[in-house]
Amino acid sequence: MLSVNIKMTMREFDLDVALEAPAGVTVLFGPSGAGKSRTLACIAGIARPNGGRIALDDDVWFDDRGGIRIESRRVAYVFQSLALFPHMTAAANVVYGIRDGSPDEKRGRAYAMLERMRVVHLAERKPGTFSGGEAQRVALARAFAMSPRAILLDEPFSALDAAVKKSLLDEVSSHLAAAKVPTILVTHDTAEARALGERVFFIDKGKIARSSSIDEAAF
Repeated sequence: MLSVNIKMTMREFDLDVALEAPAGVTVLFGPSGAGKSRTLACIAGIARPNGGRIALDDDVWFDDRGGIRIESRRVAYVFQSLALFPHMTAAANVVYGIRDGSPDEKRGRAYAMLERMRVVHLAERKPGTFSGGEAQRVALARAFAMSPRAILLDEPFSALDAAVKKSLLDEVSSHLAAAKVPTILVTHDTAEARALGERVFFIDKGKIARSSSIDEAAF
């Protein structure tokens, strides 16, 4: 269970978010600028809250009384911008996120995940030659290959056309079901929320307005 309690002063408003995310996909839904991405940044350790607590089961990642721990998080974070390293090949991008194993083992895992994401043909090419859908698949391969303890997805499908998005949503749904780790999907797209999510927290102006199961959600 990923437990999040964040208090943070922002320019637009004060972020005050509390939620629990068990294994499976929890959706953080709301308009642009509502505080969704900032919440993910706090969970990943990229941004530091003013107060609160973030923990995965008994492993405390942040506590306003005890500081912040980044090294133990092993969080896979797929940004809206994807953040692939432009000077690295697809294989090297995926290897970068894998912490354990020999160089040969890491490379083998990278190729296996690229194949699973149907982009192994890009293994020795660099991101500047990828289509939008290909870049998205490589970014997801990098995230999944690291065997994360939690997965954060920040509007990862927003730049894709409808046909590519539908195909990728089906594949990602299958992978997340097999991963069985807490996953938080940030989106303002109801189709994405319903395709991947199990529960949803509605956020607006830095606060959770309401929550429900996806089946009962009124978008």
